[in-house]
Amino acid sequence: MTRISTDELLAKIRRKENLTASEQTSLVVRLSVPAVLAEISTILMEYIDAAMVGHMGAQASAAVSVVMPTLWLFWGMARAVCMGFSVQAAHRIGADDLAGARSVLRQALVTALGVATAALFLGVSVSRYVPVWLGAAPEVCPDASAYFGIFALGQPFMILLFLAGGMLRSAGDMKTPSVMNVVLCFLDVVFNWFFIFPVRDVTVFGLTFSVWGAGLGVEGAAWGTFAAQAAAASVLLWQLCARSPLLKITHEKGRFMPTRECLKRAVTIGLPVGVERFFMCSAQIVLTMIVAPLGTVALAAHGLATSAESLCYMPGYGVSEAATTMVGQSLGAGRKDLARRMAWLATAIGVGVMTLMGAVMYFEAPLLMQWLSSDAGVVAAGSEVLRIEAFAEPLFAASIVAYGAFVGAGDTLVPCLLNLGSMWAVRLSLAFYLAPLYGLKGVWIAMAAELSLRGSLFLLRLRGRRWMQRMPTAR
Repeated sequence: MTRISTDELLAKIRRKENLTASEQTSLVVRLSVPAVLAEISTILMEYIDAAMVGHMGAQASAAVSVVMPTLWLFWGMARAVCMGFSVQAAHRIGADDLAGARSVLRQALVTALGVATAALFLGVSVSRYVPVWLGAAPEVCPDASAYFGIFALGQPFMILLFLAGGMLRSAGDMKTPSVMNVVLCFLDVVFNWFFIFPVRDVTVFGLTFSVWGAGLGVEGAAWGTFAAQAAAASVLLWQLCARSPLLKITHEKGRFMPTRECLKRAVTIGLPVGVERFFMCSAQIVLTMIVAPLGTVALAAHGLATSAESLCYMPGYGVSEAATTMVGQSLGAGRKDLARRMAWLATAIGVGVMTLMGAVMYFEAPLLMQWLSSDAGVVAAGSEVLRIEAFAEPLFAASIVAYGAFVGAGDTLVPCLLNLGSMWAVRLSLAFYLAPLYGLKGVWIAMAAELSLRGSLFLLRLRGRRWMQRMPTAR
């Protein structure tokens, strides 16, 4: 039996042809696997930064940990901007309107660069104050400010990386962003190696030779990420604009200035996500402020355990990306029943994968923390809280993948409200109450309880059909 390609399966959706159960499952898996690899490689970059910095001591780890939630805010806002356009592109492609999809891309490029420039100036302007606002110890503030400021300088590259990856995935090309994310991770390791550490002697197979290094410490980790993002964004943007079969625009004339209609629909999709990201990351910042008085070891353990946990939940975000593409193209083709089946199938796969990852996190928590830190106190505290969080991973997966399906449908307002209500009303209130009683352990009990509730709420919404109200495509 001839194996049908992924592109042909997506084309069958656009042509309104029936897909068998096995073809639907195959499509979910084929789109999910590269997306999962892409998400894992993305978080590996953060993990590598944390590990390299962590081995410089608890103070260095605390410097990165204290500003990381604020950096997530920048990431979240960038993804929201890009999402507003990539969902439109997916709807256009699903409706077989490729010229319209390319028009959305051109407008997205201009908008993304404008937003990135504003974020750059804002981030650089507040970099020296952010650690102080977050209650960091005085000895931590200089490194934390430098890390944040350098990160802000990389905003244009970061948002272009997100945009190019999102647009390619909207067209069903999961492989290219995945490959580039792996390359990004590799480059991050290489650049970090040279930027963080000083000139040193390295022995390999009995041969000793000198290796150049800038010796920038925490700042070096930020410069390494900056350089890696710049290289990866350049390549991925070229792949999108010059080589994508559905979206290439290099030899085509068209309007780059955003139209009112396109911006309006981008705002309709992206604004709820952007507002949600702002308040979700603000909640993470508040959570960091709750943890900070517990001491430098607790703060370092909290930040590093968060990095370790992200390795476990990022596969869920990969499946979520696949769900967004499949639901978006299915609804663009007017196939609501197929969109619903794809959403449930992707959610089931996501829950299965993250249940397995939760088991790994529970049993291998000490090993995960030892990779990140050589401080015994940090390792012990981080291992304890990771084992608490492991029990919440299945329902966390349900919320992640279902959210991706809702985004593909352009249904972002209600899911965002559910996220915000759960985070602020449950996680923060519980953490504020439990932290004085149980320390860092209490904070992570609050996190696990909130994620379990959030997953249950998203499954209830997925059962209904209101989320499949199709958003009109842009012109």
